[in-house]
Parts: sequence; C-alpha cells; structure tokens
Amino acid sequence: MSNATPAIGMRRRQAWIVALLFAGYAAYYFCRSDLSVAMPLLIEDLQRHGMAGRDAILRMGQLASLGVLAYAIGKLTLAGLGDLWGGRRSFTLGLGGAIAFTLLFASTGYMPVFLIAWIGNRMAQSIGWAGLIKVCSKWFGYSSYGTVIGILSLSFLVGDAVARQSMGMLIRQGYGWKALFGFAALVAGFVLIANLLFLRESRAELGYEEPELNPLNLFADSSAPANNLWEILKPLLLSRTFAVVCLLSFGCTIVRETFGLWTPVYLRDFFNYSVASAAETSAIFPAVGAVSVLVTGWLSDRIGPCGRSVVMSVSLTAAVLPLTALAFLRAGAAASLWPMVLIGLVALFLLGPYSYLGGAIALDMGGSKAGAASSGIVDGVGYLGGVLAGDTVARLSVAFGWRGVFAVLAVVTALSALAAGFLYYHQRAQQRKEICPMSVESSAT
Repeated sequence: MSNATPAIGMRRRQAWIVALLFAGYAAYYFCRSDLSVAMPLLIEDLQRHGMAGRDAILRMGQLASLGVLAYAIGKLTLAGLGDLWGGRRSFTLGLGGAIAFTLLFASTGYMPVFLIAWIGNRMAQSIGWAGLIKVCSKWFGYSSYGTVIGILSLSFLVGDAVARQSMGMLIRQGYGWKALFGFAALVAGFVLIANLLFLRESRAELGYEEPELNPLNLFADSSAPANNLWEILKPLLLSRTFAVVCLLSFGCTIVRETFGLWTPVYLRDFFNYSVASAAETSAIFPAVGAVSVLVTGWLSDRIGPCGRSVVMSVSLTAAVLPLTALAFLRAGAAASLWPMVLIGLVALFLLGPYSYLGGAIALDMGGSKAGAASSGIVDGVGYLGGVLAGDTVARLSVAFGWRGVFAVLAVVTALSALAAGFLYYHQRAQQRKEICPMSVESSAT
C-alpha cells in the first residue's frame, strides 16, 4: 500500500464515502426541518379547526419538545449500538425510519398521529449521526478527524438551509404543509437508495490497512474489542473532560434548537414576514453556520492541542452580544435587516463550536472502539437541553414575548462560555502534566 496508485485509490474511495455520508445526513434534515418550516401553516390549520391561537402555539411547542426528548433518549440508549453492529447499519436504518415516519405525519391532520409520527421520526434519526461517526472512524486516521468531521458537519447545515429554501419555494407556489412532508420524504428516499448501494462500513473490507487512532483516546490502553456496551461506556462516564463536553453540548443545543425551530414563527409574528418569506429567511441561520464550521475548524487545527476549547470560549462569549441585541430589538416591518444580521451573527459564533462537540471531540475521545457511543452521549445530553427549546420556549414567548426568550438564551450562552473556559484550563493542566509530569508532582507537594 506504499506505492502511489493504491494511495490515490484510497483517497478517491474516502472522497466517495464523505460524499455519501454528506448527502445522507443532509437528507436527514429534510425530514427534520419540515416541521419548523410548516409550523406557521400547522398552527393556522389548528386554528381553522377551532383551536385558539395561544393553545395552537403551545401544542406545537409540546410536540417539538417531546420529539427532542425522544431524540435525546435515542442518542443515549440506541446510538452506542453502532459500536456493536456497525455504523453503516445505524446510518441507513435511521434514514429509512425518518422517511417512514415523515410519510405517516403527512397522512393525517390529527394531533395524536402527529405526536406518534414526530416522536418516531426523531427516535429513528437519533442513531444517524453516531452511525456516521462510526463509519468515519473506520475510514480515516485521527490526524484528519478535524477536517473530515468539519466537512461532514456542514451536511446538517447545508441540508437545513436547502430544505428551508426549497420548501419556502413550494409554499410560494401554493402548496400546503402535507406537500412539504411528502417532498422531504421523496428527497431522502433517493439519497437512502444511494447509500444502501454504495456505502461501505470500513476500508479494511476493501483490503486497506486499518486507520491510525488518536493515541490519547480513552481506550488507548485496550485493543481488544468490546463484548458489551458497559465496556464501551465506563471509560467515558468516568472522564471529567467528557463530562464538561456534555455540559457544553447541553447549553449550546438549547440555543441551536430554539433558532432551528422557532425562527420562522418569530419572523412572522414579530416582523410581519409572510409565511414563505419567514421560511426562506430562516435559512440564514444554517447557511452562516456553514461558514462558521469551516472557519472555526481551520482555526482550531492551527492553534494547537487546546485549539477547540479556545475557539469555543471566545466564540460563545461573542455570541452573547447579538443575543442580547435581539432581546432589545423592537417589533417592526418585514423590511428591517436587523433580525437577519443578528440571527446570522448568532449562527457565526455558535454553530462552529457546537459542531466540535458531537463530532471531532467525541471521535478523539472514543476512537474507533467507542466513537458512536461517545458521539451519542454528547449529543444525547445536548438534546436533553434541546427539549427546552420546544414547550419551554413556547411558554416563554407567550408569557414574556420574544425579547424574554432571547434574554434567557443570552444567559445560557454566557454560562456555556464559562464552561468552555473551564475545559480549556483543564486541558492545559493535562497537557503540562504529560509534558513535565515530575515538575507537576513537585509543585503539587
């Protein structure tokens, strides 16, 4: 494998794997963003059937919260199965389940079916990202985790943005919310077929050497395969650094899920956007976030071993400013540019650091042995926080208005910035101990 031809062949196969995973996870977001885009239409539909406007908002908020809770539970309990049965199986099963439940959601107009379908959708999707991470651990060495996961992290941002833009165009053409869900299932179905046909679990299946693992991963001292989930989970659960990463995920996911879910409703209610314009404009959040992921990934690779925690601390601190500005923004006409500018700034400072948590950092800690479990736990804890983005944000918006919502998000982000600072100092202490263990021990005595 040392000559040029096999090396070129490997790079081509790796590029093909990245393309399949990218398209696949972008397709997941067609089956997730459809609820956010259709939310104003669903609220109007509930009102036409006799439900008060306030109650309709609360019902949809409760639906979203229960979906996120199901997603979190799935991350915590099912995502780790990818380490036992393979990442490809998790990735394709999750996408197939999301398609089936999306079609179920579109088949009726009743809240009980909405609830079953949305919970089922989010539970199915909970194994997708961990499956992607597992496949990456079998195809790429640790020295390229940051670049590869950074590229793949764009998939959910690009998928989200394209889904919102295309669904906004459908709304402009007069299509209703059922058509949006059918369109999402159709797009995801084509991508699922491609992954079933061409995605491979590992490069070892094709005769290549296994990729090199990060020597500092939590499983570096054990090369034997895990016999059960507890052998995979124990080192993760006993790690202080891993616990801080989970707390960061909790805070960042609250903010991210709030913007992902409620931006169309906020733009319509607070700035009088049309439903179609609100759907299209809400794409600015994932679109700017894509830039953030690339820039922060590049920066963290060049700052050094503690680069990601440095970038997280600075970026999350900066995100407090536009969130605070949104809390003081007055309601106005749809022509105002301020909401778009401030929402874009939040995405710029938030989504890059957010992408580290369940991606490169999780894979660094878990390696090929526990990459899926590590990613699943980090994301699962995060989405336990994301549960608050549904029902709790709906209640805050009804009780205190959108200004109150953004004030709370500013506080959450400030606390997350402090946690990122703690992570940096903890990593620096570990780094000093590894470089000069004797001097650390002497100073401690």
